[in-house]
Amino acid sequence: MTLEPARVFATLDRYGVDYVTIGGFAVIAHGYVRATADIDLVARQDRDNLERLAAAFSDLHARLRGVDTDLLEIDPTDPDTLANGASFALDTDAGPVDYLNDVPGAGDYDGLRARAIEATAADVVVRVAGLDDLIRMKRASGRTQDLRDIANLVPPVDDR
Repeated sequence: MTLEPARVFATLDRYGVDYVTIGGFAVIAHGYVRATADIDLVARQDRDNLERLAAAFSDLHARLRGVDTDLLEIDPTDPDTLANGASFALDTDAGPVDYLNDVPGAGDYDGLRARAIEATAADVVVRVAGLDDLIRMKRASGRTQDLRDIANLVPPVDDR
């Protein structure tokens, strides 16, 4: 499935979703250009925002990604479902989106949002995790790709 980030971000913007982008797009926004296959995001957990997020996901025809996920009867366009799950790997008509409620190293949403930076993608303002938060989340994850991202985001110290 082809990823159309401009379409995803424009849809979130159109519905007024309060979110912060983390993951590969955040890495790119902080200056290290690399390939990414999906959009990772966290969102404010109040009821109104979850309803807007659910509406945006409905507009994008979001569905769980994976083999036989249709058998689970989990609806990622339902605000209650979004509030009660730790993470959702979704396919949408605009490509893969991972919505995460529980991100190691992220801390509370208000702090993450307050430290976020703004980037522009296809004339849409995109809120992106601040560099320190991004590095903290990637360090907490410890995955090989995340450790590579940290190395590319933080230049080595010149001890000369």
